[in-house]
Amino acid sequence: MHKFKFCYSDQALQPELGNSHSDPKKHIKEVTTQQSTMSGKDKATSSNNAHSPVSNIELQPPDSAVEVVEEIVTEEAVAEQDPWDLSDFRDSGIKWSDRDTKGKIFAVFQGFGKVILLLGFLYLFVCSLDILSSAFQLVGGKMAGELFSDGSVLSNPVAGLMTGVLVTVLVQSSSTSTSILVSLVSSSLLTVKAAIPIIMGANIGTSVTNTIVALMQAGNRNEFRRAFAGATVHDFFNWLSVLVLLPLEVTTSYLYHLTDVIVKSFHINSGDRAPELLKVITVPFTKLIIQLDKKIINEIATGNEAAKNKSLIKIWCKTFKNVTLSNVTVPSPESCTSPSHCWSDGNMTWTLMNTTYRQNIAKCKHAFVDVRLSDLGIGLILLALSLLVLCTCLVLIVKILNSGLKGQVASVIKKTINTDFPFPFAWLAGYLAILVGAVITFLVQSSSVFTSTITPLVGIGVISLERAYPLTLGSNIGTTTTAILAALASPGNTLQNSLQIALCHFFFNISGVILWYPLPFMRLPIRLARGLGNITATYRWFAVFYLILSFFLLPLSVFGLSLAGWPVLVGVVAPILLVLLVVLLMRVLQARCPHILPKKLQNWDFLPLWIRSLQPWDRLLSLLMGNWCPLRCPWSCHHNK
Repeated sequence: MHKFKFCYSDQALQPELGNSHSDPKKHIKEVTTQQSTMSGKDKATSSNNAHSPVSNIELQPPDSAVEVVEEIVTEEAVAEQDPWDLSDFRDSGIKWSDRDTKGKIFAVFQGFGKVILLLGFLYLFVCSLDILSSAFQLVGGKMAGELFSDGSVLSNPVAGLMTGVLVTVLVQSSSTSTSILVSLVSSSLLTVKAAIPIIMGANIGTSVTNTIVALMQAGNRNEFRRAFAGATVHDFFNWLSVLVLLPLEVTTSYLYHLTDVIVKSFHINSGDRAPELLKVITVPFTKLIIQLDKKIINEIATGNEAAKNKSLIKIWCKTFKNVTLSNVTVPSPESCTSPSHCWSDGNMTWTLMNTTYRQNIAKCKHAFVDVRLSDLGIGLILLALSLLVLCTCLVLIVKILNSGLKGQVASVIKKTINTDFPFPFAWLAGYLAILVGAVITFLVQSSSVFTSTITPLVGIGVISLERAYPLTLGSNIGTTTTAILAALASPGNTLQNSLQIALCHFFFNISGVILWYPLPFMRLPIRLARGLGNITATYRWFAVFYLILSFFLLPLSVFGLSLAGWPVLVGVVAPILLVLLVVLLMRVLQARCPHILPKKLQNWDFLPLWIRSLQPWDRLLSLLMGNWCPLRCPWSCHHNK
């Protein structure tokens, strides 16, 4: 609100200013009339007024008063606007028709410059996501391999689910998790049935990337509200799908039987890998930063103890492998390659055996090839750098979009993305969005890249949450189709298992879409994400708490309980789920039909404030953070603008 001063002797104007929003037109008219009347009085009248209690009269021109009141009304209207509405990108610059030739040429070059900058920052943004994944693999890749190494633990579906979440969060790539699973299944260390819950967990873990990206828009309350909701709608879809489909799979094994029939019904031959259109552009740059040998994680998962001491950082990119037949000693004649190639010399037994000799020819050319630091140290350096580049690029992308999306351009973009088809075909628009999300994800070969790109667009109000939801569902499906094509390129001995796992991933997402999209009242992820967006817009520190809870604390806790056995897991989780169901039922009854409840239960006032509200926790955090908080961690201070 702008400060202003009116020094009229007539006090009738002052109360009206306080309530100007109630009838702004009437107020503007009264202000103008009074000022016109004052300006028309003679000097004698003015001299008489000089003896009034207000001796110093500062009279503003009529237009100034109108502008002040209009500005007040406009600001209050903006404040009362629904924060979930799409942004109105008004063109505040000079109209095209009002520009001269020089101005038009400058505007064209300025537009091209913005497009080039936008593409450049978007390229760096995608590359930073790739480096972020490599950093996470350096920090937690070996741990992820060890989590996969205990097949007896993974046979527990709940432990397998949480392992899938944790491993995918640690390596920041569901494709890496899936490839490890294929190796385990092909090595007979894990069955396809046991791998299905892990695939479900990988589907949850891959959504952590766009949730992290949403945190970067915490500086603006409404942008953060929309961006965080746009990111977490993916989380809620995955969690709700798991809550329904995991028990169904455990009891019926419908995914296993469906995919088994498909794989056995068709004689599928090895094919080509999915087109790596985005990798062709980004790999030349990211290879200059870091290169990893991801096979080491697979070796750790399959039980190779020697791989635990190897570094994930790739040193030699060009090697020569030479296989020769040579004489070697073996413990006993039973270890000979064949009876004809076996002889004894005293106490020693000899045989002919192929030995492989690997010769290093050329080192890789990346920034850390000769750096004498541990994988953890390099991983932390890359983690900090990639997050810095990611945040910077995201902020600049949002600024360029805000400055470029003006007037007619913004109107066309918003109408193209958010407009529904005419009645009675309005329902087709959502399914078209699912198809678009699947195709784009198939082309870029990464659901994280696609969802992380649309998250800031949801934040600035270009894409609505209702349209971002089907785009995200399509992205979930698109990333599984690339996995299917990658499975088709597998060797003959692993083709069936890898294809079946990829199909399980595909039909899991299809089942989730069938559950949570066709019927509008079943689109619970949108409602839950909207509610979480409102909470995090008020208490921004809660976004960080949600991220840590959903992707680290909860999976780790449930994983630990599942290791203790089913009685312990059920004894702890069942009461918690029962309390959550009771709370949900109470909220529905309080909202829909409170009269059937006792008066005391018609609201939550009977509970202590720290249980039913985040305000006490917010005050505690603000007290602990002190003056350090408003300057350095805007997401943890709900009073920021």
